[in-house]
Amino acid sequence: MTDAIIRPKTDYHVRTSNEMERHLAVPTWSLRQKMALTCRILAAEGHESALAGQITARGEAPGTYWMLSFGLGFDEAQASNLVLVDDDLRLLEGDGMVNPSNRFHLWIYRHRPTVTAIVHTHPPYCSALSLVGKPLVAAHMDTSMFYEDCAYLSDWPGPPIGDEEGELIHAALGDKRAILLAHHGQLVATDNIEEAAVLAVFIERAARMQLLAESIGTIRPIDPAHAQEAHDYRLKARAVAATFHYFARRVLKREPEVLD
Repeated sequence: MTDAIIRPKTDYHVRTSNEMERHLAVPTWSLRQKMALTCRILAAEGHESALAGQITARGEAPGTYWMLSFGLGFDEAQASNLVLVDDDLRLLEGDGMVNPSNRFHLWIYRHRPTVTAIVHTHPPYCSALSLVGKPLVAAHMDTSMFYEDCAYLSDWPGPPIGDEEGELIHAALGDKRAILLAHHGQLVATDNIEEAAVLAVFIERAARMQLLAESIGTIRPIDPAHAQEAHDYRLKARAVAATFHYFARRVLKREPEVLD
């Protein structure tokens, strides 16, 4: 009987990453198709709040951004009903009204050149945390992607249709991927739309888990080194893309018109 093979854990991280690249294929959807899918995914996950919340992404030309036409709900999004705007929210392409609440997104894009997609929603559990002044606590494997990567804005600046709100929110976000906004909701800002969609799903699940845990006891912190390792593991690019594809498949079984 041979002895068990024991390797450094870093070897398994490399092996896992390589196997993900080989086996986890993802479709070549267009940006607009992925944005529409993101809207439908979040609607199915309970992020719908009538017309509140926005999903945006950088366009091909500098200073341009895609977003859902104002007046439509996330569950109505299709690749064809997105609009393209400039850096002052003036309509460049598509039909419909530009959402005035997207102005604070522009501040994040201007100050974070690597950010290409932003998701902001008012889901119930994130909103509940935001009402009582509690930052998000990342203390579980499934929420580790937010470990040291979720900011908190403690004071609500009012409806984000002006520049003052953009200044406050982008400054509070800093260089993190996510932020909980007091009396408001959540926002994630990432370098691709798939990661923004996945983080938006999981920040609401993290808030729900936190509220459940706090209802029965005190949350125990996790080891910082293990938390950081889990953060990086959960955010492996191909794993995130495959997770997005899974959520998208669930949508497409019910709503194939989303890609039109």
